[in-house]
Parts: sequence; structure tokens; C-alpha cells
Amino acid sequence: MTVNLTPTQILAGIGVLLALFVVWRFGARKARRAADAARASARVVSLAGRVLFMGAAFTGVQWLVITHPGNPTLLLVVLGVPDLIAAYVLTRALTVTSMDTAKRHGGGRR
Repeated sequence: MTVNLTPTQILAGIGVLLALFVVWRFGARKARRAADAARASARVVSLAGRVLFMGAAFTGVQWLVITHPGNPTLLLVVLGVPDLIAAYVLTRALTVTSMDTAKRHGGGRR
């Protein structure tokens, strides 16, 4: 069995294969972008949930200690520890730790 194809048919076949490849690549990129966007929004929601939970936990413990007075050291600790944690987190978030500059390759001075 022999197949006789004209040059036009061969070019049409190559064109169809190329079109399929381009559509496949476009679909893969679009799916990757959608997955990245979903992950980013899930991270924000997850972070917000953790922040709200920890805020409620700190508030609950502080309310418990304040409504049952009797130990001033415990009161100072319960009110001071969340402040120290918040100060640490804010200091880390607002401190520049690295310079984003382009690195030169080659090792020597120029």
C-alpha cells in the first residue's frame, strides 16, 4: 500500500499539527496561570484565617486573666507577650534584609 501525497497536502498536515501544538501550549499556560492565581488567593485566605484565630486566642486568654485578677505578674505576661510577638513580626516585615541587585559573573572588579 502506497500513499501518494501532494506537497499541498503535506503542508496542510504540517499546518494542522502546528496549530494543534500551539493550542495545546496555550491551554497549558492558561491552566498554569489559573492554578497560580488559585494558590495565591488560597494563601491569602489561609493567612487571614490564621491571623483571626490567633487574634481570638490572644483576646480570649487576656480577657480570662483580666476578669479573674489576683496575680499581677500573670497579668503583665499575658498582656506583654502578644505585644512582643507583634513587635517582632512588624520589625521583620518592615526591615530590608537584602539588596536586589544584579550579580556580575566573572568574579573580578571592572
